[in-house]
Amino acid sequence: MKFLNFSVMLSKFLRVLLYSCLSSYALSDVPTSSFNGKLYECICQNSDYCVPFSTAFITPTNDSFNTILQSTAQNLRCLLPSVTKPQLIFTPMAESHVQAAVICSKQLGLQLRVRSGGHDYEGLSYMSDMESPFIILDLSKLREIVVNTEDNYAWAQAGATVGEVYYRISEKSKTHGFPAGLCTSLGIGGHITGGAYGTMMRKYGLGVDNVVDARIADANGRILDRQSMGEDLFWAIRGGGGASFGIILSWKLKLVPVPSIVTVFTVPKTLDQNATNILYKWQQVAADKLDEDLFIRVIINVVADKKGEKTIQTAYNPMFLGRADRLLQIMNDVFPELGLTHKDCTEMSWIKSIMYIAGYPSSTPPEVLLQGKSLFKNYFKAKSDFVKEPIPIDGLEGLWKRLMEEDSPLVIWNPYGGMMAKISESETPFPHRKGIIYMIQYLTIWNDPSKESATKHYDWIRRLYNYMTPYASMFPREAYVNYRDLDIGMNKNESSSFIEASVWGNKYYKDNFNRLVKVKTKVDPENFFLHEQSIPTLPITRKGEGKSVNHFEM
Repeated sequence: MKFLNFSVMLSKFLRVLLYSCLSSYALSDVPTSSFNGKLYECICQNSDYCVPFSTAFITPTNDSFNTILQSTAQNLRCLLPSVTKPQLIFTPMAESHVQAAVICSKQLGLQLRVRSGGHDYEGLSYMSDMESPFIILDLSKLREIVVNTEDNYAWAQAGATVGEVYYRISEKSKTHGFPAGLCTSLGIGGHITGGAYGTMMRKYGLGVDNVVDARIADANGRILDRQSMGEDLFWAIRGGGGASFGIILSWKLKLVPVPSIVTVFTVPKTLDQNATNILYKWQQVAADKLDEDLFIRVIINVVADKKGEKTIQTAYNPMFLGRADRLLQIMNDVFPELGLTHKDCTEMSWIKSIMYIAGYPSSTPPEVLLQGKSLFKNYFKAKSDFVKEPIPIDGLEGLWKRLMEEDSPLVIWNPYGGMMAKISESETPFPHRKGIIYMIQYLTIWNDPSKESATKHYDWIRRLYNYMTPYASMFPREAYVNYRDLDIGMNKNESSSFIEASVWGNKYYKDNFNRLVKVKTKVDPENFFLHEQSIPTLPITRKGEGKSVNHFEM
């Protein structure tokens, strides 16, 4: 014990000595702004080491500010000049910098917006509609990945992309994988907090179903792992949405077996090729009848036919955990209407299938995944639905009519069933499990920054969403939190109301929302981690007292 106390004292002494040695140099390039100086000094004092201001802190006066702000932001409408910008972007180099960012933001009355990959559909990781000034904590420098195929796990820091994780796994083994997203530029930190679905979800479940540990910086700036955070918080961060309970630093991922050869194909069908009837049959077999090794998503858009007129195209775009011969047997038995042939199929490694599904040209080497760059950056608005009964033919025809009214619509249907139906709704906060046939993602995409253009496309997707009401899940009408949609409700200014948040909270989490609120109230009673759709705290007024206190037994 004496030795331990001496070690602690020595560590503190060395930390102070290091700070005193580095700070005189590092502070020399801090701008004269009192805000920047206070924040920087506080972070240096509360970190294991100090870095020069210009290395990790980017202010609006810096020439690279807009470049860095826009670097991973996916939705261009969240970067318009009218959108409030952060006072500063901080790119931590170590976990202790993240701890310090929490401590110092609380001291200085700042909001933190945490960005790992920049894919938040409403831009909440890099913008804010709330009144308080905010800074962005950009985790892009925290991207270490350690893969252990002998014990079937990988540790991935929050700033790494999904594609980097996939590549590092495949680098070590051709027969290991991880069941997460289809888009390779997703930040692994934020992606898993919402669920993380992908081509292996019917076989192995979601990313959250295959996380075995995590490291997180909590509202007090403490770094916790699964053991020290407890099972309630560990449950909440696996599907309860990003930036409500703390800052994810890294995930420990359970690797899953994949065959050395998988099969992919893309088969398009237009209206004159019986697309409507084929899609109707897909609804009847995609979740319950097809093998769990097979995931067939459908990408629906508007194309020009041979006469140059608008028509609907449905493209069947799967991944099968096996060779083409067995895939053809399954398809011929269960879904012969698609007319799949051997020449439609391509066999490849699992990592190459990742790139195929993501839209990379076939000649692209897998190493491109290490760049973490997105293939998609537009002005867009999205919504989501979950479907429990097949949409009838006349319902599909009504959908086609509305899609052809829009300039650049995109609708994606992702099948459920398999393992997704075997996991309880309450196992994680992600509740969309048994009974779901497929999930729908609706998108409208445009390239004009004008307000008039945005209004036009917003109006269209809202009308489409209203049209789909009778065909979607009900009570509640469920939604996917990683396809964030502020139309369904949001927190106002500096507070979050349980009653108001229940409207959107029940759509994202169903009955799990109440448990999420209890966890939030326990671990972040001051509601430091606040954003437009963060989980609220639940203040309870004790009888005979005028002030609210948080009192929960977990």
